[in-house]
Amino acid sequence: MAGDGEKGGELGARERAGGPVAGDGAPGGPAAGDGALGGELGARLRAGDRTAAPAALNLVENRSPAARPDVAALLRAVSPAALGGEAPGHVVGVTGPPGAGKSTLLSALLEGWRTSGRTVAVLAVDPSSRRSGGSLLGDRARIAFDPADDGVFIRSTAAGERLGGLAPATRAAAQALAAAFDVVVVETVGVGQSETEIADAADTVAVVVQPGSGDALQFIKSGIMEIPDVLVVTKADLGTVALRARRDLNAALRSIGSRETKVVAVSSVSPMQGIDELIAALDAHRAGQDVAARRTRARRSGALAEFVAEHGERGLRALGGRRPALRWLDGQDPGADVPTLVAALEGEVAE
Repeated sequence: MAGDGEKGGELGARERAGGPVAGDGAPGGPAAGDGALGGELGARLRAGDRTAAPAALNLVENRSPAARPDVAALLRAVSPAALGGEAPGHVVGVTGPPGAGKSTLLSALLEGWRTSGRTVAVLAVDPSSRRSGGSLLGDRARIAFDPADDGVFIRSTAAGERLGGLAPATRAAAQALAAAFDVVVVETVGVGQSETEIADAADTVAVVVQPGSGDALQFIKSGIMEIPDVLVVTKADLGTVALRARRDLNAALRSIGSRETKVVAVSSVSPMQGIDELIAALDAHRAGQDVAARRTRARRSGALAEFVAEHGERGLRALGGRRPALRWLDGQDPGADVPTLVAALEGEVAE
C-alpha cells in the first residue's frame, strides 16, 4: 500500500495547526528557493512519508518566481524517472453540477476506501472569493471524515480566475500526492464546456448527476458526455425519477458510442447503497487502461497549459499553434515532468 506507515500520525495535527517543522522551511530545514526544499519534500513523498503532504501543497500553491526551483525539484523527485515508473496512487476526478451531492458521495467513498485499508488524499477545488481570493465554499468542511485518521488528507483550494474547473496548482499537487497515497481525489468546481481539464489531470473521471435536474440533457448539449469514465446517479432512492435518469444517461452514452462507460446509482439515505459498486467501477476502469500513456498525455497537456499561462498566445503562435506544439511534445521523453517540458518549450521558442 502506497505510503502506509507509522509516520502518518503527525499528518492530521500538522495540517490543522499549519505550522512548519524542520524540512518544511523551518529553521534547521532546507532553505526555500534553491531547489533543496522541493527535493527533500519529493523524496519524503516518494518514500511514502505522508506527513510531507501539507508542506508539499503549500509549495506547489506558491506561484511566486522564487518558488519555481523548489516546485520543479519536487516534481522531478516524484516523476516517473525518479520513481522508476508512474506513481502508484489512483487519481480520481469527481465533478458535476453544484448541488448534485459530490461532498456526500465523497464522504461515503472515503469510508469505503479507508475500510479497505487504502490511504486517501482529497483536493477539493472551490470557487474563489472575489474579496479575499481564497476558497469560498470550503469543501473540506462539508466532507465527513475522522480528523484523527492519519490515512486521510483533505485540502480545499481556490480555483482562482482559471477556467477549466481546476486550480492552477492542482495538476502538480495530484502528481505529488499520488506518490504517497493510494487514492488521490480531485473534486472540481461545477461542470461545463470550459471546465473539462479534469479529464487530462485524472486517471479516472466520475461525473455526478442528480435525478430530475435535466443534467443528462445538459451534458448532451454541452459535450460533457465526452468526459466521464464512470457516471454516478445520486439519490437512487427517489425511485422512478432515478431510473429515468439512468435510462437517459445510457441513451446518451449509446448516442456517442460510449457504451463501455459504467453508470452507477447510489442512494442518499444512510446507509448509502451502491458505494461498493462504484469503487469497483473506478478500480476496473483504471485496471483496464494504459495509465502511463494517459499520464504522459496529461503531463504534456499540462506543460503546454503552463507555457501558455506564462507566455500567452504570442508564445503559442511562436510554437506554430496548439496542435504543432502538442506534436512537438510527443517527441519528448515520456517520463519528463511538467517543469522540464515547459523549459523545453521555452528553449524551442528561443532557438
